[in-house]
Amino acid sequence: QVHLVESGGGLVQAGGSLRLSCAASGRTFSTYVMGWFRQAPGKEREFVATISGSGGLTGYADSVKGRFTISRDNAKNTVYLQMNSLLPEDTAVYYCAQRTRSSDFQWYTNIHEYDYWGQGTQVTVSS
Repeated sequence: QVHLVESGGGLVQAGGSLRLSCAASGRTFSTYVMGWFRQAPGKEREFVATISGSGGLTGYADSVKGRFTISRDNAKNTVYLQMNSLLPEDTAVYYCAQRTRSSDFQWYTNIHEYDYWGQGTQVTVSS
């Protein structure tokens, strides 16, 4: 069983920055693709960013490209999401996810392509 725990959310003004962290259990963390998703009130959960097991390959939703950066530290079993130039429309609960059914990297952007999820962390951006 994999456990994912997000942290780093909070309230920030528009234009500000936050860094989210997601700590994962398990000894094979570096094998698997990780992703960040978000869900705003009344909306479906949507893809934000993904990263390969080695960290060398990444992918982003158009809405966050150039503002958000996904990275990982495999020695710490942790994936990060650095969020800069935040906008009110970035307000959502942010979830990290791990894909364990395979280790190949593609732009896995669908929630059904991931096997484990964290509980989420709230990010609120005020205007």
